[in-house]
Amino acid sequence: MNTLHNQYRSALKNFLNYMQIERNFAQNTSEAYNNDLKRYLLFMQDSSCEMGAITSHHIEEFINELYATGLEARSIARNISAIRSFHKFLAIERVLDTNPAETLHLPKQSRYLPAVLTVEETMRLLEAPLGTITPGKYCTRDKALLELLYATGIRVSELVNIQQQSLYLEAGFIRIFGKGSKERVVPVGDSAIQWINHYRTGLRLSLVKRDSLDYLFLNSRGKKLSRMAIYTMVQQYGELAGIEKNISPHTFRHTFATHLLEGGG
Repeated sequence: MNTLHNQYRSALKNFLNYMQIERNFAQNTSEAYNNDLKRYLLFMQDSSCEMGAITSHHIEEFINELYATGLEARSIARNISAIRSFHKFLAIERVLDTNPAETLHLPKQSRYLPAVLTVEETMRLLEAPLGTITPGKYCTRDKALLELLYATGIRVSELVNIQQQSLYLEAGFIRIFGKGSKERVVPVGDSAIQWINHYRTGLRLSLVKRDSLDYLFLNSRGKKLSRMAIYTMVQQYGELAGIEKNISPHTFRHTFATHLLEGGG
């Protein structure tokens, strides 16, 4: 989706007009801010996050995503500067009651690098959806999702868009459409395959609605899970598993790569 909803589009247009008229922004600077903020707002929109519901945690998740795509530190610093200015403008204009970017700084890149879990921590996290006395309604979905993240190291933006037609579980792989719509084939381990099949033949059937399309991981409304929902899920299960590190979905990508290298891959 490349089109902003009205609330985002209007806010961005007003901000850019202000920066050009009041701050006398150069054309190149204005275009850079427009591109950066449009990407930022599309991220929030795709994560089903309303303008007034954006928090500092949502912004940090977006910045994590920028680092994950390999964007240069200078470009990320410009993105952060644009986000800070944008939210300050919205607060001044009383479009928002609070400014979630008020405490956002221009940190060193290392601050946003996801932690790497030990094998023992990973196992605890993978068992967290089933670890309570009364597992939650969505435990099989969440278990399958976490297993797939760890088994493949795929990005969360790729995970939310997986469709059932891209699953070749009997052959042990899935097709992933990554950045730039590039397709690649990713092997999947037995444990992930087992839980995906368990979820597909059970809980997913009860979640499907007429407009669910073919997306693998669905929410309670039958829509595909958002990146922000998965971010929240990982943090909640991290707390249940007693993980003291600051983790996100991208932690699985770093952990997958680290464990693969440690195992001789």
